[in-house]
Amino acid sequence: MPKDSQYQRVVVAMIDGFGLDYLAATPMPNLRRLMAEGLYRPVSAVFPSVTNVNNASISCGAWPAEHGISANSYFDEESGQAAYMNSGDLIRVETLFQRAERCGVRAGLLSAKRKTLELFNKGVALAATAEDPPADLVVRHGPPSGIYSREINYWLWQVAVDLLKTRPDLRLQYVHTTDYPMHRWPPEAPESQEHLQRLDTLIGEARAAAPDAAFFITADHGMNFKTRCWDLTRLCEHAGTPIRFMLSPERDYYIQHHKNYSGCAWLWLHDPNDYARVEACLCALPGIEGLLPSEEAASRLHLPLERIGDMVVLGDRDTMFGEMDIAYADLEPSYRAHGSLHEMDVPLVIHNCDGLVPNPSAFSNNKDLVRFLYR
Repeated sequence: MPKDSQYQRVVVAMIDGFGLDYLAATPMPNLRRLMAEGLYRPVSAVFPSVTNVNNASISCGAWPAEHGISANSYFDEESGQAAYMNSGDLIRVETLFQRAERCGVRAGLLSAKRKTLELFNKGVALAATAEDPPADLVVRHGPPSGIYSREINYWLWQVAVDLLKTRPDLRLQYVHTTDYPMHRWPPEAPESQEHLQRLDTLIGEARAAAPDAAFFITADHGMNFKTRCWDLTRLCEHAGTPIRFMLSPERDYYIQHHKNYSGCAWLWLHDPNDYARVEACLCALPGIEGLLPSEEAASRLHLPLERIGDMVVLGDRDTMFGEMDIAYADLEPSYRAHGSLHEMDVPLVIHNCDGLVPNPSAFSNNKDLVRFLYR
């Protein structure tokens, strides 16, 4: 087995919320140079289009049915409540970090969000989050802005560039930003343009700091304006067809991003015989694009059957699902979020990889980005 120094340095950039429309709308000369000189493919994210599922899929090179992460939260049958799906113990296959560690490669994990460090807590030599930064990084780089800002991403990438200059022992670096700017601003907004142009400059600085490194870049999902939200628990109760539990797969710590609403929902029934009555109640609702029994959803969407309840509800481009005080609400005009089949189009870029890169046709999903590394 090669020594760690014989492995090419690798930088993986997971730009949270970076759908193809953001790429198309923003001058990003450094990224476009990497695209032109390397491999670029528009690909599909993994469903549901939420962060934990796609982060795990990218890291593991696997579908959710294989790695086991089905959402940002899961339904805990014992407590009857939702629980955050952030523990590395829930991942069923080796991650990129564990594969690298097995090959003697030291990995660094940088994330704006602390939940990423909780999820990937195995096989990492250095881990830091801008949400709760280590004291030594604050001394060196100053305090980062809060999690609900675009500036937190600049701080994160400044640390990444510095580590590329000062820590050659870290042969793998994974950088995960926050999608708060995409929740806040559409692609054409000046604030969005400023954010992505600044990230592009920092990507250029990272490339200059590590000309020997291979760069792997993708996103977990896109983002859309949404107009309506249903609380399916309340709606079904009012209709006389109560359900046991509804889970929004988007549910995580960052409520200001999305209010914990998602473009899909998992439903648990009190009794399997309730399926037809619940289906009849929901199928006529505005914004319902599809209702799938869990077996069909697991097969079609590559989901772990035991995590998705009895029924999967798919929203259209405008519709969200979540817990509210009422059964239905019109969303404010500025509300932007994801989770549905309509936020699945993302870029995939590979640049300067010394090893054998699979044929471009092998890259159809973001999960394919680094699946061949350290095998």
